[in-house]
Amino acid sequence: MTEFVETADGVRIAYDREGSGRPLILIGGAGQFRAVDPPTRALTTELASRGCDVVHYDRPGRGDSGGEPPFTLAGEVAALRALVEVLGGRASLYGSSSGGAIALAAAAAIPGVERLVLWEVPLGEEEGSDGAEFLAEIKERVAVGDREGTLRRFMDGMPPEWFEDMRSGPQWPLFERMAPSVQADAEVLAWAQSAPRALLWAGITAPTVVLLGTTAFPFFSDAADSIIASLARAERAEIPGADHGWQPADLADGIAAQLNRAG
Repeated sequence: MTEFVETADGVRIAYDREGSGRPLILIGGAGQFRAVDPPTRALTTELASRGCDVVHYDRPGRGDSGGEPPFTLAGEVAALRALVEVLGGRASLYGSSSGGAIALAAAAAIPGVERLVLWEVPLGEEEGSDGAEFLAEIKERVAVGDREGTLRRFMDGMPPEWFEDMRSGPQWPLFERMAPSVQADAEVLAWAQSAPRALLWAGITAPTVVLLGTTAFPFFSDAADSIIASLARAERAEIPGADHGWQPADLADGIAAQLNRAG
């Protein structure tokens, strides 16, 4: 059953909660929310069966959550702050793709983040300018109401059939509605280039692992190396996966293994 929590700035966030044990919040990437993401719904159940108290939520502007443009990184952190409180003030965060960058920003700002598990985070070169340029392009498309163009630009560089499958599929109206929310994804990727990462993430004390699929695109591996080099307690691990995808049971095994580690 869908539950709701309100952020400090008055945005209603919808979420599912399943299981008991170690508190864990799942943060979706650019195109993920509950209505269109059966793999993460299955992942939620798999993790609940492995001793986790799992929250799977719709980010602001997506699915059953509220919010109005412009969608910002601050709004994403506010949503996570409210969800951490739902779980008693302490939780681990799993971030998928650009959701992994949001997890890093949240861990730098929110007390009570115990562990970070990140899946294939698409960061550009440290202190590069491409993130800021990308954000400007996304903002321009959002400002003129070009929702298809916003999503098409956001997915530029990925296999072209990914966008075409989305555009031609029956859930396109749901994706079109959430298109402005990817501005927050673009913002967090720009933020991750805005200063030396060791400085940006100096406040992160949570042990962190970056998970990569067995055939990850090379830029995900490069980003993992940068994350690990910039955090005091970080490492990488591999799970079965290809083309930025995974099987729920395999990913649940990998996440649970990291959450159950001592130290």
